[in-house]
Amino acid sequence: MLVSLYVLFFIICIFIIFGKNTFFDFLNRVGMNGILVLAMVPSVCCGAGLNFGISMGILCGLLGGVISIELGFSGVSGFIFAVALSVVFSTLTGIGYGKILNGIKGDEMTVGTYAGFSAVSLMSIAWVLLPFKSPDMVWTIGGKGLRTTISLENSFGGILGIFGSIVFFVIMCVLVYLFLHTKTGIAMKTAGIKPKFALNCGIKPDKYRVLGITLSNILGALGILVYSSGYGFIQLYQSPLMMPFSAVAGILLGGATIKKASVFNAVIGVCIFQLLITLSTPVINSILTDSSLSDAVRMTISYGVILYALVRQGGRRLK
Repeated sequence: MLVSLYVLFFIICIFIIFGKNTFFDFLNRVGMNGILVLAMVPSVCCGAGLNFGISMGILCGLLGGVISIELGFSGVSGFIFAVALSVVFSTLTGIGYGKILNGIKGDEMTVGTYAGFSAVSLMSIAWVLLPFKSPDMVWTIGGKGLRTTISLENSFGGILGIFGSIVFFVIMCVLVYLFLHTKTGIAMKTAGIKPKFALNCGIKPDKYRVLGITLSNILGALGILVYSSGYGFIQLYQSPLMMPFSAVAGILLGGATIKKASVFNAVIGVCIFQLLITLSTPVINSILTDSSLSDAVRMTISYGVILYALVRQGGRRLK
């Protein structure tokens, strides 16, 4: 509770010192990235550690989005249809991915990283070969293969807005919190923390690991749709490759570990991470006039925060 008050006080200070534009930029970033960070919670709670393979869920969300555009959906209906397709795709891939992780217990994060990289590479081929025909998405020359960046101006770009994305994030936080306090959620956390004890109580740890990973995958798919809607573009090919690391950094900065995470950690983590990114942008732009150089510095700060979060948790484990 005390930490929450500190964060609230800090956010109010930002609004007063840096003005409403910076404040709303911060809120927009939190709404866009929040669900991707929240996706780490079920994975940690079920005992599978941090889900570095969330790229597969992100790819499912992107696939749902481009199919929605291909079929001519737009506005709210386009977003809802993309969400529905993404949930179906991410559920199927989550179940398969969960069963794979059950066979390599103890190395989930390592295998998940390579699985995510492999999935992104395979889908990079698929984006070229899949029979999409929409002129808004395919390359102008040749008429085959999806573009690297697809505008959502004529579909569901900006459909949520800042307020809508924040509300959507809050709703998902509440749903995840309520689920973790149901009978199924408690059983999943028990299976994740003490699998042998859970097995003696009649709980099947492998079953709940698959459930947690599937939920993480679904949240990843929903998260990328909210992110893309706020950003105004869908980015394909290698764009999802490094997105899991930002989500992992967010949840770790919020105080989570590889064995314990909560919705509170996700909320605090995404606020801290996006706060650092938001405040660094105007400072860098004022110091460096070269846009290409300022982008490089922003990336350095972003990955520096990720490195700090990972090293910080590694140091805790050594103690």
